[in-house]
Amino acid sequence: MHMYIGGEWTDRDDKISVINPFNNSIVDTVPSATTDDVELAINSAVSGAKDIATLSGYERYQILRKAADLLEERTEDFARTITLEEGKVISEGRLEVSRAVQTMTLSAEESKRIHGEMVPLDGAPGWSGQLGFTLRVPCGVVTAISPFNFPLNLVCHKVGPALAAGNSVIIKPATDTPLSALKLTEILLEAGVPTGAIQCITGSGSSIGDPLVADSRVRKVTFTGSRDIGERICKTAGLKKVTMELGSNAPLIVMPDADIDKVVKATVSSGFSNAGQVCISAQRIITHEKVYGDYLDALSSEVELINTGDPLDESVKMGPMVRSQDAERVNGWIKEAVNAGARTVVGGEYSGAVHQATVVADVNPDMRISCEELFGPAVAVTRSAGIDEAIKMANDSNYGLSAGIFTQDIDWAMKFAREVESGNLMINSGPQYRADLMPYGGLKESGMGKEGPRYAVEEMTELKMVVYHP
Repeated sequence: MHMYIGGEWTDRDDKISVINPFNNSIVDTVPSATTDDVELAINSAVSGAKDIATLSGYERYQILRKAADLLEERTEDFARTITLEEGKVISEGRLEVSRAVQTMTLSAEESKRIHGEMVPLDGAPGWSGQLGFTLRVPCGVVTAISPFNFPLNLVCHKVGPALAAGNSVIIKPATDTPLSALKLTEILLEAGVPTGAIQCITGSGSSIGDPLVADSRVRKVTFTGSRDIGERICKTAGLKKVTMELGSNAPLIVMPDADIDKVVKATVSSGFSNAGQVCISAQRIITHEKVYGDYLDALSSEVELINTGDPLDESVKMGPMVRSQDAERVNGWIKEAVNAGARTVVGGEYSGAVHQATVVADVNPDMRISCEELFGPAVAVTRSAGIDEAIKMANDSNYGLSAGIFTQDIDWAMKFAREVESGNLMINSGPQYRADLMPYGGLKESGMGKEGPRYAVEEMTELKMVVYHP
């Protein structure tokens, strides 16, 4: 496929191969952009920002609504593309397309809801009839840098609100998984987005990332990815707005009154979907000592049923990780924990990029499999003596993106909600729950700013204060 910059589908002699992580076959190739391509994309986006800003909110709604409809019509094609380039099983690919349709639909609706407010200046001393109100206006050019793990939906979470707010947007998809973003760009152009208002540039972040975020004509950067890259972007971006959706090692607290069957189902769905490559995957299972053994027995039985293999096979429950070196890393962390005193209850083996769903028990919170972001198909189970110790363990992390608790005790639930340092808090659910209507974002080193179309539109606009003096 070609990249889209300067109003044209553009190729380059230097290519990047998109690899199927299951069998290492080449799915397609994309151009490897240069810094000259970045300059062309930004120049075009500056012009495109003026074009899209002239459209009414309703016109932007019509474009995004049409894009959502076109995306839904092509569900199977997009789902297969996602599976081939990223490795998630085809049922999860279809679910991602469904989520992306919702994201674009809500973004379309938000196009019609951008407004300011009256400011009661008569509440200030010395008022003499001034009338105050705010206007919410587009930032201008938005750079959107997306990760590999949701190559369609997390692009939509950036592009949909950016266009809804009247900005132009430069998409920089993950190097491993650019195909879904390029196909989305085709749909947006077909739906009527002005040609300069959308760019999709492909290449490695190391070569084109810095110029994409450093340029002063870019007024907003939205990024989802690792904590270290996020910090580099913040340092490089300079004086512009940024939204950072970074890493996590999400805790799930299991109290003694929890329904173990529900906890096990939530652990499996939150811990092993997309081979654990989700920033809000359940990673640290902090389990009360009274139900520790029962929980491990029930969890082991369910995890043993997770078969791995070709993600296009409808019967397969978990596909490969995106790269074989990631599976190797995850396995290394598991062995490191076992050598330090933990034990593997289920799984623990890998071949190529395919790693078994794994349960590691008796994990000390200081072990790397617990205190750092694993981003793979394993959960680390740790004993706790009560709610206070469980909350202390949950907070003993540089991250704070999502956390969950299972309990029927309202006091424990509210203590969890008040005291756990996380941007998203789930009671009687795994930490992976997310709906587009939510303000989604993290605390501490999990980032800053919020996603979800309504809240992302606020992040992608500027507020102007107007005072009329009689």
